[in-house]
Amino acid sequence: MLLTQSVEVQNSGLQYLSKSQSSPETRSPNQEILPLSARVNSQDRLEIGGCDVVSLVEQFGSPIYILDELTLRTACSQYREALKRYYPGESQVLYASKAWNCLAVCAIAADEGLGIDVVSGGEIYTALQAGVNADKLYFHGNNKSRSELQLAIDCGCNIVADNWLELSTLVELLENQASQPVRVMLRFTPGIECHTHEYIRTGHLDSKFGFDPNDLDRLFAFISQQPTLSCIGLHAHIGSQIFELQPHEDLAGVIVEALAKAASYGLPVAELNVGGGLGISYTEADDPPSIEAWVKTIGQAVAAACERVEIPLPKLLCEPGRSLIGTACVTAYTVGSQKVIPGMRTYLAVDGGMSDNPRPITYQSVYRIVAANQMSAPLTETVTIAGKHCESGDVLIKNAQLPVSKPGDVLVVMATGAYNYSMASNYNRLPKPTAVLVRDGEANVIIQRETYQDLVRQDRLPERLVK
Repeated sequence: MLLTQSVEVQNSGLQYLSKSQSSPETRSPNQEILPLSARVNSQDRLEIGGCDVVSLVEQFGSPIYILDELTLRTACSQYREALKRYYPGESQVLYASKAWNCLAVCAIAADEGLGIDVVSGGEIYTALQAGVNADKLYFHGNNKSRSELQLAIDCGCNIVADNWLELSTLVELLENQASQPVRVMLRFTPGIECHTHEYIRTGHLDSKFGFDPNDLDRLFAFISQQPTLSCIGLHAHIGSQIFELQPHEDLAGVIVEALAKAASYGLPVAELNVGGGLGISYTEADDPPSIEAWVKTIGQAVAAACERVEIPLPKLLCEPGRSLIGTACVTAYTVGSQKVIPGMRTYLAVDGGMSDNPRPITYQSVYRIVAANQMSAPLTETVTIAGKHCESGDVLIKNAQLPVSKPGDVLVVMATGAYNYSMASNYNRLPKPTAVLVRDGEANVIIQRETYQDLVRQDRLPERLVK
């Protein structure tokens, strides 16, 4: 009997709950598949943040993004505290908000003492509206517009310069402004390869981001002659969803040597930004390092490299995004139609798809799914989870293992906090879903569900077509 129970548990949605006996705050959120607060209640339903997921769908509709505040804050705290333990100098964690930039997420990150990595005027504006101090904003991007650069100058955020055109534009914009020198970091490609999807590798030489490392002497000489620009440090980033620690250790040596060279030109380089890139668990087969292990590698490697080249410890910055918020969120859908192709495949359709999660069709990303209304039911069906969009490739998960499902069941796709809402679209004119923040049994809407009126709000009809 006990053996049978064990088999059923291992072949049900319960298998994705944490097996750790430690408290949620001591587990590394990026290594979990479900949020840290996930549990199954007496009705055999999935709860997150003390909120019944089925009840959330009944109240707010679906699809719905459900963001667990405990998981997000725990990840922020683990990065912040690990830097204090493993790096003897000053440090600052920045949230790479391209993963999910909205008012509530920026406000939580700021409340946890984090700065914000922004990559557009819209992300700058959102972070400022969320109450983030401008001096804790770091503005990235490989093709910043003049208006975006002017916004960054006016609000006083730090600018991570990516190319020569950007530097010359900054000099031109600042030519007649009687302001303090603008704080600038210089991004360069470190020439370090890592094993991840080619679209999210950024550190190798063949990348659209950053100055060529062979151009550093000319770059440092140029910026040392610009009184309107204060070069406060260097930035390098090697990619995203990385499970290896060695490339990050290698990065520390490369960027510290570049920092020493910059200092020899008299530049006031006091900050070093190693980017982010730590991966998360999307499936039980994924085995990323913990947040603590990643920070320990970076912190100790930077300190050792500084000692080796005999320069003072800079302020160490890192920019996690996915590993902060990826596993903090799930997306709940409602089951609709089913198509059985005998001997081939069974399609189970849900009320969302590539418009709320474009990663499977873009990166061939793999996810796991559970039936939120029958968590302990045995997994007896192999189905393909299809979206509702007019696109054959609109498939969220192939060969998903689920209990017998029927229309109206609630399915939950895990680890959808990063690059889901932020990359969402209105394909087929589907309104973007709502998002709720859950904590201690309370759910607060942080993004309203779009309406059909929202879809046409910016549309305009020429007068001759008005009837």
